[in-house]
Amino acid sequence: MSSTTPAPALASSLPAAPLTPWRVIYGLYAWLQFLLVGLLALLGLLTVGPLARRRGLIRRVARLTLALAGIRLTTQGFPGLPPSCVIVANHCSYLDGVVLAALLPARFGFVIKREMSAVPLAGLLLRRIGVEFVERRARHQVLRDTRRLLRQAQLGESLVFFPEGTFSHEVGLLHFHIGAFAAAARANLPVVPLAIQGTRRCLPPGRAWPAPGRIEVRVLPPIPALPAAAAGSEAQGQRARQLRESARAALLTALGEPDLAASGRGAA
Repeated sequence: MSSTTPAPALASSLPAAPLTPWRVIYGLYAWLQFLLVGLLALLGLLTVGPLARRRGLIRRVARLTLALAGIRLTTQGFPGLPPSCVIVANHCSYLDGVVLAALLPARFGFVIKREMSAVPLAGLLLRRIGVEFVERRARHQVLRDTRRLLRQAQLGESLVFFPEGTFSHEVGLLHFHIGAFAAAARANLPVVPLAIQGTRRCLPPGRAWPAPGRIEVRVLPPIPALPAAAAGSEAQGQRARQLRESARAALLTALGEPDLAASGRGAA
């Protein structure tokens, strides 16, 4: 992995690339190898025992499949990750999860929307690497999932969130849900924003044909945890909102992209 300078800001929307014979051939090859490598990974995950080993396996598999697809990863700041923290990353493509799985150590567990647990094969694979599924709509389930995540964070497990919850066809940062920041405030863990750039070009939302390219992931400075003197529930709620605002501001600056939430898009 190598350090890079920040990528330039993207336009408000990406123009559709022409569907050339080369893009079709590459796309068929990429999807076929994604499927074959994914099936082999699933077989391995069904036989490997401890969770840490399963996560180590998926890390190697994710790196392999990106390399075979001609997708190059460049990183900045990963040696400085705190031993326990809550990571929040911008979300702009289905590749985002694959990229972070390829880069993050086994101590990190992903938190994603519950709908993914019902996807054939993918749901089983995600459960085998200890993904935490969360409900976004039913209030009683949301509260139950939040309490479960808080317990995980309080036990010192590092969690990875895409706080936007989804991604948009339009370039920019959507509204952030509060869950990641509430978990960090309650567990007294720092929040680490991760800026991902390039996945939108390699696999744009709503488009079937991937493309080779470079993806850059930068670790931004950690946002300190809740001070010990302010440990009440009211203080924790206020701190969670402060963490959310600080993380969004850091990511907006690093990405150089529009704030879609400011115009009311993506609000929950």
